[in-house]
Amino acid sequence: MLMRGYKQTRRWHAIQNSRVALPVSLILICVLFLFFLKYNGKPEASFGLTNVKWTSFPSSVFHPSLEFVNGTDVIWQIPDSPKAVLFLAHGCNGKAANFWDRSENCPNCIGLPEERLIVLRALSRNFAVLTISSTDRCWSMGREKENVKRIIRWWVEKNSLQKLPLTAMGASSGGYFVSALAAEMRFCSITLMIAEGVFDAINITSDYPPTLFVHMPKDRRRKELIVQYMEALRKNGVKVAEIRCMEFPLNLHFFSDRIPGLDQRISAKLFELFQKKGFIDVNGYMKSDGRAVNWKEAIREGDILSAKSEWTSHIQEEMNLAFAYHEMTSLQIEQILDWFESHMS
Repeated sequence: MLMRGYKQTRRWHAIQNSRVALPVSLILICVLFLFFLKYNGKPEASFGLTNVKWTSFPSSVFHPSLEFVNGTDVIWQIPDSPKAVLFLAHGCNGKAANFWDRSENCPNCIGLPEERLIVLRALSRNFAVLTISSTDRCWSMGREKENVKRIIRWWVEKNSLQKLPLTAMGASSGGYFVSALAAEMRFCSITLMIAEGVFDAINITSDYPPTLFVHMPKDRRRKELIVQYMEALRKNGVKVAEIRCMEFPLNLHFFSDRIPGLDQRISAKLFELFQKKGFIDVNGYMKSDGRAVNWKEAIREGDILSAKSEWTSHIQEEMNLAFAYHEMTSLQIEQILDWFESHMS
C-alpha cells in the first residue's frame, strides 16, 4: 500500500514537473531558434523582414569630413556621443565616396544605396564611421595594408578616440583586406561581407577578433570556403558566426524605396520594363545577376533615365542585391551592428 502510494506520488510529481518543464523547454527552444535566425538562418535576409528604406534616414544626417592622407581619400563622420569606431572597406572599383551622399562637404561623393544606408544606420547607433579609398582598383595586401594601419591610428589619435572599441567591415576585396588587417590590428570584432577572407595565408591565433561572415549562398564556391574557414577559426579558439543573404523579388516601388530621388513613377516604369524584357520572372525575381543582363540599353531605348544617368550605378547595385550572388548589402546591418556591440567589452 505504501509502495503503491509512493509510486502514485512520484507519478504525480513527474506529471507536475513535466508540466513545468514543457513551457521551460519551449522557451529555451524559442530562444535558441531566434539566436539561430539572427546569425545563421534565412529569414534575416528576407527583403520583407529587414528592408530599411532610404527615407528612414534622410541625407541631412550626413556631415562628413574629408581629407587626402598618404595618397588617398579619407572620409569620416563622428556622432555626438560615439561608443565605437567602424572602419569600412569597399570592394573592387569602389571608393570611400560611395558611402556618403553628395554635399558641400563632399561634392564628389556618390551615395550608393547600400553603402549609404550602412553608414546612416551605424551613425544612428553612435558608431564613428571611417572610410578610406584603396589606391588601386582593388585592395592590395602589401604596402597598402601598412598605409591603412597608419591612417587609422592617425585618425583615432587626431579625434581622441583611443578609448573606443575598434571594429571593421569589408566587402568583397575589402573583406579580404580586413581579414588580413585584423591579424595585425586590435579590432574588437570584424565582419567579412561576400568574402571568405585570406585565412589560408595568415597566421590565426586565439586572439584573432570574433568574425562574422555575411555571404550569399548562391555563390556556392565561396559558401564552401566560408564553411571551411569557420571551422578552422573555431578550432583556433576564434568566435565565428554567419548571416546568409537570400534572393528576394522586386516590386513596383523597389527602386524608389532604395534610391534617394528616384520617384515611384520611374521605379514602376523600370519594373515593368524589366518584366517586359524578361529580366525578371512573373514573381518579380531576377533571372540573372544585374551585371549579366543588357538592362542599360533597354532603359536607353525606353528613354526612362535620360536626365538621370547617374542613377545607373545605383540601379545596378540594387539589381545585383536582389539576385543575391555578390553585392554589398545593408539589409542585415542591424544584425551586423548587434554583432559588433556584443563583442565590445
